[in-house]
Amino acid sequence: MTRYLLIIFAVSLMFSCKDDKQNTQEETKPDHLPELFSLMQGSYNSEVQSQVDSTYYNISLHMYPIWEDKGNFLYVEQALNSTQDKPYRQRIYEVTQLNDSVYSSAIYTIENDSLWIGKWKTPKSFDTLAMDKVTKKEGCEVLLQRLEANLYKGETGEKTCESTLYGASYATSEVEIMEDKIISWDRGFDDKGEHIWGAEKGGYIFIKLDD
Repeated sequence: MTRYLLIIFAVSLMFSCKDDKQNTQEETKPDHLPELFSLMQGSYNSEVQSQVDSTYYNISLHMYPIWEDKGNFLYVEQALNSTQDKPYRQRIYEVTQLNDSVYSSAIYTIENDSLWIGKWKTPKSFDTLAMDKVTKKEGCEVLLQRLEANLYKGETGEKTCESTLYGASYATSEVEIMEDKIISWDRGFDDKGEHIWGAEKGGYIFIKLDD
């Protein structure tokens, strides 16, 4: 009987140690999602770049957190800096962690997006926007690698993001996120891989503005 009890105790101790090890590994798993999510937030423009190179426009970019109870979501609005009341792009980004160093920024379109122009100023307004009013752009998520503190770089998959803009077949995005700026290079290509739209030389350099 004593021997039987010792065996049970030994087995219980073995599984207990295994569980403790797993819990410790989970507790020490790097979690830099808050860092990335914080870096992305704010207002930006490409004024400096446009002054140096006239082939680039001065674009405004606003990214602010919404739906705080649902996860890490950002409302994103882009426009010519001179006509910010007429944005050419309105999206919602969902930022998630895939593993220790890779993160995903999924993209959603918004139904009746004109109703939300300028609402980055009042993010709580999006509490009335239901999830069934947004649609995920499958294959258009940007996978970001954490290279070091406050530095993330990534891109979309190869030919995974469908786009028909200006006769394109697919679109690509290359993104670099830093503490004081975001470099974003969005381009569209036809089914033969010919460049259709987007900057030709390199990405737009968006400098973060002071609050």
